[in-house]
Amino acid sequence: MFTSLMDKGYARARELRYNATAAERALWQAISARKISGTRFNRQVPIGPFICDFVARSIRLVIEVDGGQQNETVDAARTSYLESQGYRVIRFWNNDVLGNLNGVVAEIARVIADMPPPNPSREREGS
Repeated sequence: MFTSLMDKGYARARELRYNATAAERALWQAISARKISGTRFNRQVPIGPFICDFVARSIRLVIEVDGGQQNETVDAARTSYLESQGYRVIRFWNNDVLGNLNGVVAEIARVIADMPPPNPSREREGS
C-alpha cells in the first residue's frame, strides 16, 4: 500500500510539473540551474503527504507559490508538517511573483544567505 501511495504522489507531482501556473513557470526560470547562490531546486517534490512547489533539499528550503484558492488552515498544517521534517517554508503570492519577480528572487537569496550551510555528504568527504 505504501508503494502505491508513493507512486501516486510521484505521478501527481509529474502532472503538476507539466501543468505549472504562469507564476510557477516564471519563478522556475529564475531559480533553476543553480541561479541563486548555487542552490539546486527541484519542482513539485513530494514530501510526506504534500507536494511542494520548489524544494532545495541541500538546505531544506521549501518555496510555495500560492494563488487565490489557498486555504489558510490547510497551508498552516502543511507548513507545520514540513517544519517538523526540518524544512523552512517561505510563501509568495502568484501576483507577487508575476509583478515583482526580481523582489521575490532577492527575498529567496536573502533567506538562503541567512540559512546555515548544508552538511557535506559523507560520500564527498571520502568517508
